[in-house]
Amino acid sequence: MAGEYLARFTYPWEALAGIKNLILELGENLNKDDYLEISPQVWAHKTAKIMPSAYIGAPCIIGPETEVRHCAFIRGSALIGANCVVGNSTELKNVILFDNVQVPHFNYVGDSILGFKAHMGAGSITSNVKADKSLVVIHCQPEIATGIKKVGAMLGDFADVGCNSVLNPGTIIGRHSNVYPTSCVRGVIPASSIHKNNGTIVTKR
Repeated sequence: MAGEYLARFTYPWEALAGIKNLILELGENLNKDDYLEISPQVWAHKTAKIMPSAYIGAPCIIGPETEVRHCAFIRGSALIGANCVVGNSTELKNVILFDNVQVPHFNYVGDSILGFKAHMGAGSITSNVKADKSLVVIHCQPEIATGIKKVGAMLGDFADVGCNSVLNPGTIIGRHSNVYPTSCVRGVIPASSIHKNNGTIVTKR
């Protein structure tokens, strides 16, 4: 659903500011044969499975066959694709989850975009605000100033983040890359790489 919207931007974090309005626009035009407005400005596909203990704030769209499990906390501005898992005690805020994304256990995902089949292990989180509250910078060569105070992580397709890892503000994980459990990640991890928990990055063979 977000494809046309995301194509407008050079960098993915530029899309964060408009996620709320995107969801509201999409929601008003959803096929009513497929989607139910389960509360004001919260739309869920009829095949989605939502546990009664989950909290879903507006605006939000939940795609086909997606599971929202017990005690999930969706604060709002969440566009959730098809066949996703939003699990126990997972919190979402201002996010786009592509199809088949899994955030299944004790995750915090804020001001972030997660690509197709991206997965975050139990307890892994995106940190979206710097300790000194200054604007987020993407640590690469050369550095890129985002001009934004809140930027979480951008995960490419099939990216996998190990359990209890922290993705610092402005972290970029390339497609098909893996992050070891208990890692503290900052900057850009290239596609098809492995980030080890001592900070070493190696290319997959």
